[in-house]
Amino acid sequence: MAFTLRRSSSFLSKYGQQVRFFSLHKLSEEHILLQKMCRDFAETELKPIAADLDKHKKFPIEQIQKMGDLGLMSINVSEKYGGAGQDYLSLALAVEEISRGCGGTGVTVSVHNCLYAKLVDVFGTEAQKEQFLRPFTKGTIGCFALSEPGAGSDVGAMSTTAKKDGDFYILNGTKSWVTSGSYGKAAVIFATVDRSLKHKGITAFLVPIPIPGLSLGREEDKMGIRASSTCNIILEDVRIPVENLLGTVGGGFKIAMAQLDGARVGIAAQALGIAQAALECAISYANQRQAFGQPIIKLQAIKIKLAEMATRLEAARLMVWRSAVAKDTETRSTKESSMGKLLASETATFVTHQCIQILGGMGYVTDMPAERHYRDARITEIYGGISDIQKLVIGDLVNKEYGY
Repeated sequence: MAFTLRRSSSFLSKYGQQVRFFSLHKLSEEHILLQKMCRDFAETELKPIAADLDKHKKFPIEQIQKMGDLGLMSINVSEKYGGAGQDYLSLALAVEEISRGCGGTGVTVSVHNCLYAKLVDVFGTEAQKEQFLRPFTKGTIGCFALSEPGAGSDVGAMSTTAKKDGDFYILNGTKSWVTSGSYGKAAVIFATVDRSLKHKGITAFLVPIPIPGLSLGREEDKMGIRASSTCNIILEDVRIPVENLLGTVGGGFKIAMAQLDGARVGIAAQALGIAQAALECAISYANQRQAFGQPIIKLQAIKIKLAEMATRLEAARLMVWRSAVAKDTETRSTKESSMGKLLASETATFVTHQCIQILGGMGYVTDMPAERHYRDARITEIYGGISDIQKLVIGDLVNKEYGY
């Protein structure tokens, strides 16, 4: 266990809900060492170049390879296939620290770990793991292709098709918002075997890159996380052997939803790292900036802002850690992961906004990292399910818990 988890005797409330109590204690020594290693890496390898990566939309190839050598690109992959074999709390700690150094690099680490490597580890056959997992644990990048131009939150509207042709499936369609698409060497691609079946027709395939018929769209020019690569994947009669079918025919939707619980832990951790960097930026500036004959940290208004920023950040961190533990210990952790993602992402937007307010005009220019943190934070409320979707999910699950 990542930290001591205590559960009191369960009892039924008047609504018939089983109430659980958790006590969070200090991180284990192993987790603290991992956290320190990632923080040191972010300080030396990412923070000094983060502004340049952002400005020029540079993908940190060299740094990704170094993280692969450190085991950070396969954090919770089975040791049998070359992974570190750690838990989701380890993943959350690592992604937060990497994102504290560079938000764009953080999402690359998060998506590869959660939506490619762990997905193949959980659902792949032995042969698939040897081909599509083992080589991807040390810096080679994999992708996750679910969204489409006309199918984001409404996954059932997917139009990419997979037609059976003997011992092959033929894939046609366009997948959008593919993280690391221009640098990935394989992708988990979702397509429907029958559009009339909607969710029940969605099937997952392991697709090597490059492969005949697969082409990449232009790099998206994004508002934030500009150090990450985002593009479309275009499929034109791509022939995939039946052995590359991941899971079962029609089982793709369940695979995607199961992995999104883990992915939301990663996104939430990314949001924490961005918010932490913004808080540190604000504190540093407030101690140096002079106004009215004293550092502005002495002003009551600044102290109040910092108090709100720090309190929300600590609350979000505890929720994210709880969601990480739930992902490892609970049958389903959808409620916890949605809560963590919702709270952390909205906290990141709040903290980065307040950081700019404290810096004033200096917060609005690229000489300081505040505006970059603000731009990086905004996406965490969007991908992995927008905040409104998280609220709908949480609301439905809470209603069911109370017997309705």
